[in-house]
Amino acid sequence: MKEEERSTYLYNRAKTVIPGGVNSPVRSCQAVGRSPLFIKSAQGSRIFDEDGNEFIDYVGSWGPMILGHRYPSVIAAIEKVLGRGISFGAPIDLEVALADLIVDAVKSIDMVRMVNSGTEATMSAVRLARAYTRRDNILKFDGCYHGHADTLLVAAGSGVATLGIPGSPGVPEDIARHTFSLPYNDIETFSAVMAEKGEKIAAVIVEPVAGNMGLVPPDTEFLSALRTETEKYGCVLIFDEVMTGFRLAYGGAQSLFGVMPDLTCFGKIVGGGMPVGAYGGKKKLMQMIAPAGTVYQAGTLSGNPLAMAAGIATLEELKKPRFYKDLEEKSARLSAGLVRIADLVGMPIALNRVGSMMSLFFTDRAVRNFEDAKSCDVKRFASYYRKMLENGIYLPPSQFESLFVSAAHDMTDIDQTLAAAEAVLPELVE
Repeated sequence: MKEEERSTYLYNRAKTVIPGGVNSPVRSCQAVGRSPLFIKSAQGSRIFDEDGNEFIDYVGSWGPMILGHRYPSVIAAIEKVLGRGISFGAPIDLEVALADLIVDAVKSIDMVRMVNSGTEATMSAVRLARAYTRRDNILKFDGCYHGHADTLLVAAGSGVATLGIPGSPGVPEDIARHTFSLPYNDIETFSAVMAEKGEKIAAVIVEPVAGNMGLVPPDTEFLSALRTETEKYGCVLIFDEVMTGFRLAYGGAQSLFGVMPDLTCFGKIVGGGMPVGAYGGKKKLMQMIAPAGTVYQAGTLSGNPLAMAAGIATLEELKKPRFYKDLEEKSARLSAGLVRIADLVGMPIALNRVGSMMSLFFTDRAVRNFEDAKSCDVKRFASYYRKMLENGIYLPPSQFESLFVSAAHDMTDIDQTLAAAEAVLPELVE
């Protein structure tokens, strides 16, 4: 692979006009000891950088490209709506059509409000929960990242974990003190805190499958315990399905585990890769939002034609028979192959997977929470990342992120990825 001359030039140029040279921290690739690639184009399961190198892509714009890049019906939908305009700041038919699809797909949702990002969705859901309960305190879980709103940056995962930032300067102490963060998957601690503070908790927010400390599934009874305790104390249960919604199943992670939250937050896939977010729940909650109610939330670009058209086209594809079954088969082949290769070379790993999301952790213990994830060998992961990149495999540049398999990946892609791992993992054995 040739030297990334243009990517290097662009990164150096970017650092003079953009903080850190990137518009989202994890993209800097600091955690894996190299500079980022600048991407020129993408097609299907592949991305192409500014120096003409080709990679099999397992980032997929951090999840939304579940169909693969430039999927024909999504591109066609965007091109068609361009003839109408890109933004009106007024109601359009497409936002009603997408809302109908979401409400039909997710049993816990009667009404949905479109926004422009996952951060907007979680921030707005928390505000609504506080208004509904007339309480101030929020309970979250260590390593779960719910966007960069002040309330939710306490003990967050994702880029915050990647860069080793415990919270964030600029968040007032008076705001942070209203957020409690507990170990993920620890029912005993959660129940004890609820017994002490439950009547003052407005909302419990959680990733039903954590994807921002690496992929960490919930233990068997964890989500059920959250539902039971929040009902007991009159708290709002919020599922952050920005990653998992429509990714793990058409009805989201909540349909897989059979636990229904009061509010659900979406992003990523529901806009087909365009900037989008959404939050929804039962009418008694959602009708508190202005103009139906007094809880204010607004956005000029919310429900914009491009995002709505792309989202509708994407969700229509996901409804097709066998879509998730085919995705499961490819994902299972990749995860089983990585485990097999690691076993053969004597590399201790933990591989967590739910559907088409997975993470390979360099550790000899099970990863059930953020403390387990932080105990992993991040230096070895950085070497793994760089060597896989040299072999044409584009992975998330952090031990604390999930990789994503798309419908565009075929078995040849999976086998090529496993061949790269067969070449790389022996080099990392001490």
